[in-house]
Amino acid sequence: MKAIILCAGKCDRLKPLTDDLPKPMVPINSKPNLEYLILLCKKHGINEIAINTSYLPHKIKEYFINGDKFGVKLRYSFEPKLLGTSGALNNFRDFFDETFFVIYGDNLTDINLSEMLRYHKDKRGLGTLYLHKQEIITEKTTPGIVLFDKNYKITEIIEKPNEFERAKLKKISERKKLSNSGIYILEPEILKLIPEGFSDFANNIFPKVINSGYSLYGFISKYYFKEIGEINRYLSAREDIELKRVKLNI
Repeated sequence: MKAIILCAGKCDRLKPLTDDLPKPMVPINSKPNLEYLILLCKKHGINEIAINTSYLPHKIKEYFINGDKFGVKLRYSFEPKLLGTSGALNNFRDFFDETFFVIYGDNLTDINLSEMLRYHKDKRGLGTLYLHKQEIITEKTTPGIVLFDKNYKITEIIEKPNEFERAKLKKISERKKLSNSGIYILEPEILKLIPEGFSDFANNIFPKVINSGYSLYGFISKYYFKEIGEINRYLSAREDIELKRVKLNI
């Protein structure tokens, strides 16, 4: 089983932690967050992992090397200019020859990837997105919102909703809208829809998938999840673990 963990972003929202560290290397309980993600993959039989880099790539490579220490095989790419969440896959086209995971490097989670994979296989779509509840939708809190039908088939993705879209979303039942977590299972056929150069899954590729008649589904569960790409969320996640409010089962 294969995965790509996206690690190229610099993330000014995590300063000063990212002054001399790539975002996925910020420490959680004395270990880089990326280490938790790699061990999570290994736990669920994902032992071939691609990592895209851009900002301070040597910090990642010097720590993880080829992955042997962690029981996985790692391969890297370097992006002089950021390629985006989906454009990053272009440097690994020969790698994605089977169903694979995409995991954003600023996620902290203990999600059961095996359960998600079984769900994906049952649905037989081109992709499955892990969805979670976003408590508040405001001008400052603008996550990617995913709308879906009663079968959890995704009908629309609204990335960073504007004022009009936020008003629209408030009228939609909470049972039919959730947030995009940045954890996906995809079939290799999706590579045909990814152009050369920069592209983003939520803004460019997933709308194209939906409009082309392919199916995307939402996977919903109650595992621990927190996106830690902003300093307050990072501090909150670290506190959750240090105070044993949650124990990552990795």
